[in-house]
Amino acid sequence: MALRRILKFPESVLKETAADVRNIDGQVDAVLGDMVDTMYAAPGVGLAAPQVGISERMIVVDVDAENPGKQLYKLINPVIVERRGEILWEEGCLSVVDYTAEVKRSAEILLKAWTVDQQEIAIEAEGLLAVALQHELDHLDGKLFIDRISALKRDSYKRKIRKLLRDGVDLDSFARRRANEEHDAADEPI
Repeated sequence: MALRRILKFPESVLKETAADVRNIDGQVDAVLGDMVDTMYAAPGVGLAAPQVGISERMIVVDVDAENPGKQLYKLINPVIVERRGEILWEEGCLSVVDYTAEVKRSAEILLKAWTVDQQEIAIEAEGLLAVALQHELDHLDGKLFIDRISALKRDSYKRKIRKLLRDGVDLDSFARRRANEEHDAADEPI
């Protein structure tokens, strides 16, 4: 498997609605494998195909950081068929550099999708899993979590990114540096 470059806001493919996967084959399996490797390396709890430049309806999610792979989902053409309740969750995104915000989501969902084995599955999710699945499905619809926050906060973030780009900052390098800083800070004793 190979690591793929994670696209960053404001790259245009992130705003496109992804197409349904028409044929589940070895190529789809390989892309999903690359996405899993990329997600773990980032590190993150989810990744959608548009984030790696593929405008097709595929996502990977694993919210169990203690046991990577144990609760890994590789989903094709996922659809939420039921929603219940509301929850406010602090979200970040591998495509949204250096920013988090509280986002209102459904507290519980029922999702249907296809696996690489061409089996249709249903997933009942709540908490972090429900939030992560909804977040990744937003990517398939050309939405980022910043599209779900106030216009004032979103515009402030956009101005920050435009300034970084005007200053010649490479967003990939910037994101790696910020992730390393956060990792180093987590390793420091309190």
